Amino acid sequence: MINYNPKDWISFIFHIHKADTFHKLWKLMISVAIFSALIAYLELNHLQLAETTYIKNMGMMHNLLGFVISLLLVFRTNTSYDRWWEGRRNLGTLVNVSRNFALRINALNLDEEDKKFFVYAIPKYAFALKEHLREKQYFGKDAIMIRIDEGKHIPNQVAASIVSRLYVLQREGKITGEQLITLNNDASQFTEVCGACERIKNTPIPYSYSAFIKKFIFVYVLTLPVGWVFSLGYFVVLIVPFILYVLASLELIAEEIENPFGTDANDLPVDEICNNIEKHIGEIISS
Repeated sequence: MINYNPKDWISFIFHIHKADTFHKLWKLMISVAIFSALIAYLELNHLQLAETTYIKNMGMMHNLLGFVISLLLVFRTNTSYDRWWEGRRNLGTLVNVSRNFALRINALNLDEEDKKFFVYAIPKYAFALKEHLREKQYFGKDAIMIRIDEGKHIPNQVAASIVSRLYVLQREGKITGEQLITLNNDASQFTEVCGACERIKNTPIPYSYSAFIKKFIFVYVLTLPVGWVFSLGYFVVLIVPFILYVLASLELIAEEIENPFGTDANDLPVDEICNNIEKHIGEIISS
């Protein structure tokens, strides 16, 4: 995730970041500019369409379709941002659950070995969930306190180890039945967060909707120079690629943030959140 100062307008306007959609679109923009130049040259110099009224009136179609495409893009970006924000809320819940669980563990009169297990296991769940959401079967180099089968759902295995340890503590008389119920409720929230994040990741925007917007933008932009060349002349070579940049950028941004758990520049700071959980759990239980 990019950290930035929202009040620094100069850097926004004149600095092209590697996450800027211009890097992904410049080749297509050049192609559209060449196409627009070709259309302008043919219509103005060879086809003699300057006096043809029905060609000039194509701008009416673009005005109507421009309104429609703006509504589609607003809905698309809002939907993606809702997914991004819901993902952030779930990660915030993971942070709070981890801290509250650690606070309750620290309040118990447990052995050092038991405390070390929870100092290890609670952050490990966060890291396991992070790798799971990125479709990586990786648990860490120091998988020493929890046995993991890499062919299975790793976050579930970590959660199962935590719950199993709680029941062992109850059988050994180190915690009461009431304490077990409270701690077990906290532990169950880990899997609830995992399920919510999986729902976001595994339920993308419907293919037909996403494909239609892309085709709509492409056809809309390619027909712009046909009708606009009579009023703008060769300026369509500059204006049409700019319109493509604006419309396609909105779609690209929506694509990037609809799965917020990856490693793109605009995705959530999942690595930083996991590192903070590890740091804070160590401070709470070791205190």
